[in-house]
Amino acid sequence: MPLSRQNRDPLGWCLLIVAAFEALVLWRLTIPSRYYFDEVHYVPAALKLLELIPANREHPLFAKEVIAGFIHLLGDKPLAWRLGPALFGGLGLFAFARLVWHVTQLRRAAVLATALLATNFMWFVQSRIAMLDMIAAGMCMVGLWQFAAAWRAKRTGIARLHLILSGLALGLSLGAKWSGAPALAMPGLAFLAMRIADTGPVFIGKRGAGPIKGVSLIEAALWLGLLPIAVYWATFIPAMFYPHHTLSPWGFVQQHELMVRLQDSVKKPHPYKTYWYQWIVDWRGIWYLFQNVDGAHRGVVMIGNPMAMIAGLLAFFWSVWAALFRGRRDVLFFAVLYFVCVGMWAVNGKPVQFYYHYLLPGAFLMALLALGLDALWDRRDRWRLVARWVFGLSLALFVVFYPIISGWPLPFKDAYNLWMWLPSWR
Repeated sequence: MPLSRQNRDPLGWCLLIVAAFEALVLWRLTIPSRYYFDEVHYVPAALKLLELIPANREHPLFAKEVIAGFIHLLGDKPLAWRLGPALFGGLGLFAFARLVWHVTQLRRAAVLATALLATNFMWFVQSRIAMLDMIAAGMCMVGLWQFAAAWRAKRTGIARLHLILSGLALGLSLGAKWSGAPALAMPGLAFLAMRIADTGPVFIGKRGAGPIKGVSLIEAALWLGLLPIAVYWATFIPAMFYPHHTLSPWGFVQQHELMVRLQDSVKKPHPYKTYWYQWIVDWRGIWYLFQNVDGAHRGVVMIGNPMAMIAGLLAFFWSVWAALFRGRRDVLFFAVLYFVCVGMWAVNGKPVQFYYHYLLPGAFLMALLALGLDALWDRRDRWRLVARWVFGLSLALFVVFYPIISGWPLPFKDAYNLWMWLPSWR
């Protein structure tokens, strides 16, 4: 691809992919017509929130506020339960596309990354269920996108606006669920690292220095540090009006001690409990649904796209090499995001962990895979064909697995065996 064309903004192509993804997410969104998997926790919690009754107190409130808001507008029915995550899934995919473009300035890599995330199974499945994760992940992507847009902005005023929007989105993401916390800290740390790289050890007090000219380190700390914390705490306002277990506006520390205690109290063995090293090799998924419902036998399994996830893991090792020996800062950015998001779960003391905690790391892995494929795409040897085959097979597997990740009617109960390639997937 000629350089001039490669450097053109792929906004149109990315919008087309996002529109197709969102249409597929919304199609048959109301099936199953009853709660499935963790909807049994979060939808009732959202309903209680409408009545200011404390529930599901181990998690922040924003995602439940979103679900409750749609229930208030549309009524207590499946479309209202799931519409919030569905819309945030599309928003998050678009934000991811813009993030990859702003960080890399590589047209093809941005298009490949958008298509890979849309078809990596996880983003699709999680966009169709009333859980907290997609709302948190979607706002995390918006926050990262806005930070990258601020970095690329040519005018200080526009950059400042992007930083404010980034801080707002980061706070809302944390207010939905804590699972993206390492990624949410990255904009502030990246700003600090780039400023030190620009100014050297004396990085405080120099005017006109840093990644965004005209934005000081203190101002960046305001928009990327204090603002997200303030927004996060503001999402708890409904709890300050509970008739009992009322949250004090000054009870920040006590509230979080309670939340940590409640999360650590879940120690009962679970059949779908897994560990981070099983997630990265796509070893064990979760059956969100497998039974006769709405007139047919249906299944929804939460696993990763086998081709994209395994190829992505190889791309991560390539990214370490490319960052160290080729100076690829764009690759380094996504490699660090992937590493810290997986690393959090490797050292986390949470007794019970699940594969859907890999949602954000799996998304950053798709960016690394896209960058790896982009590096091979124009070669004139067999690696060029490998890149095209990996991408093509990833898309094809989404089509093949679509019935078992979308709750499509199965012709007979044991038909699920067609997709269970590993015994551990059962």
